[in-house]
Amino acid sequence: MQLVGRKNEIKNLEWDLQKSESQFVAIYGRRRIGKTYLIREMFSDTFAFSHTGLRGGDKKAQLAAFRSSLVRFGRTKCPALRNWLQAFDELYNLIADAPGGKKVVFIDELPWMDTPRSDLLVGLESFWNARVSARPEKDVFLVVCGSASSWIVKNLLGDVGGLYGRLTDRIWLRPFTLAECEMYVERLGLSMSRQDVCEAYMVFGGVPYYWNLLRPDMSLSQNIDALFFSEHGALRDEFGFLYSSLFRNAADHVAIVEALSGKKVGMTREEIAAATGQKMGGNFKTRLDELEQCDFIRRYLPPDRKNRGAVFQLMDAFTLFHYAFALSRGDRDEHRWTNSQRSARIAAWRGMAFERVCLQHVEQIKRALGIAGVRSSAYSWRFRADGENRGAQIDLVIDRDDGVVNLCEMKYSSEPYEITSEEAERLKNRKQAFIRETGTRKTCRTTLVTSSGLKPGKYRWTAESEVSLDDLFSN
Repeated sequence: MQLVGRKNEIKNLEWDLQKSESQFVAIYGRRRIGKTYLIREMFSDTFAFSHTGLRGGDKKAQLAAFRSSLVRFGRTKCPALRNWLQAFDELYNLIADAPGGKKVVFIDELPWMDTPRSDLLVGLESFWNARVSARPEKDVFLVVCGSASSWIVKNLLGDVGGLYGRLTDRIWLRPFTLAECEMYVERLGLSMSRQDVCEAYMVFGGVPYYWNLLRPDMSLSQNIDALFFSEHGALRDEFGFLYSSLFRNAADHVAIVEALSGKKVGMTREEIAAATGQKMGGNFKTRLDELEQCDFIRRYLPPDRKNRGAVFQLMDAFTLFHYAFALSRGDRDEHRWTNSQRSARIAAWRGMAFERVCLQHVEQIKRALGIAGVRSSAYSWRFRADGENRGAQIDLVIDRDDGVVNLCEMKYSSEPYEITSEEAERLKNRKQAFIRETGTRKTCRTTLVTSSGLKPGKYRWTAESEVSLDDLFSN
């Protein structure tokens, strides 16, 4: 099997497949993350049945497509389907007539099949509870996938109805790490330095589909121009399609990520509601949950907010890049990225995007610091200026149970980063502000995470510890 990464997921699926009972497995994660590819590569052409829901299709179209799949897999005399109870009955009949051995049934984009008043879940519940679970052969391996992670979470993982507790395994497919992207780059035959891989990660995140679009005969800058800024670029309109395919009435979700796109350390629930004009309540909470379940945002709880709720940060690199650059439709320069490499705008984006990369690799940072086994919490921190003290913010705080706090500052540059006297003073002031405002009694250490290392100099040792780009690539 020529899959990059996904070792734990493959091991889980192989283990499930060996079990003596029928299995019901749900795989979920954001669109383009590789759910379908994982299943098709793992099971190849051994499906007893496979089907993919239709994006935007109504109940009639979904049932017609399901019938076509049944016919393709051998249910040649399948009648026209009136409802999902009948559809899943026909699926069971197909399974019952199949040769001996495991019957792998794969239903992709299941959430798209759940159209209004379709009773899809009634049919699925009957299929699993009344038919498959009662089958003496115990030989069905049902795998369902969906990019609309929130639907999977709500209806399968968190269902309190007939499917509650019926899943035998659940797999949340997450974005690739930097190390996995580096392996994927080699698999694709691309020649890229680690600096290039890091910058590509800052644009595409760990989404394999986007990396697969890179051409080996182009530089990274040329690829970005071709994909985003050329008239027919493959990712020119991806943003709108991405969110509309994941969320019904996606405008409110988009408003939330837009509000978060300019905030380094994030926003509280109240701040997001005020910025977007959305009402606090159940629907608003659901939107935040859905964005988090698709890996677009993360929530964290600084110690000074334990009684006031979480802070939310935009984490998706692709979305951050969209708001920084891809909205500028008036600029017709198809080489905009290549021609703007030294601009202040790109420099500002690189700083914020690199911070997000580091926040997605906290475990690698901890490993580099030799504290992988130490329990800790990670969060960003900010202090608003008052009448006496200047404001301060820290990109990443690693608050450890061994009595130490690492105050991590991320520095992206193409050359080794020099700590000047002014920067040394800023780092000192931030540490003092953190100690003063949090009241911590732990030892606080300034830690720099750099893309090109630190330059020797008088103030080099202001950084009490350092994490390099190579450290972020560790497995």
